[in-house]
Amino acid sequence: MGTIVVNAMGEPCPIPVVKATRALREMTEPGTLEVHVDNETAVQNLTRMASGHRLTARTERRGEGAFVVTVEVPQLLGEAPEEEPPLVCAPDGRGATVVAVDTDIMGRGSDELGRTLMKGFLFAVSQLPVLPETILFYNGGARLTTEGSPSLEDLRGMEARGVRILTCGTCLNHYGLTEKLAVGGVTNMYAIVETLAGAGKVLKP
Repeated sequence: MGTIVVNAMGEPCPIPVVKATRALREMTEPGTLEVHVDNETAVQNLTRMASGHRLTARTERRGEGAFVVTVEVPQLLGEAPEEEPPLVCAPDGRGATVVAVDTDIMGRGSDELGRTLMKGFLFAVSQLPVLPETILFYNGGARLTTEGSPSLEDLRGMEARGVRILTCGTCLNHYGLTEKLAVGGVTNMYAIVETLAGAGKVLKP
């Protein structure tokens, strides 16, 4: 087992994660991956990347503006992680609020009106002075993060500003939408419960 070192010092987001992911996929034997970066945003994104591969990452600070993220790789990986991590490249403008969306229709009565209301709701969320920390999509809400969703532009804009957009993987699979996810990453029920339990406020349309 050897150690592969990736130098991503001075590289802008998302280059450190891209380099690290490429190195992981090119490993020919189990070992250790060390990624050298110069900012905490890169550290956080690399930790998410490792978690998506079901790997453990530890971070060591080496002086001012120098970090080493070490990932132990006990076995070779496939081409893609089990859960694609959401990357954060913009300054953090988020609050402690979590938005939970379990349907693509808002309210009861007319489904056509409900879809219009849901689009308006997500647009309104994107205009808040302090954005939510995370938006969770599950059950029918999974349709809103996939190809053809009328809310993709608003969701991508919020993701670029640091909001985590996460969709239930089981739900995507149930609706046959796994390959059509167009924004954010995939999550599971344990992470959904953990996110809701740790939220300062939960907003549900």
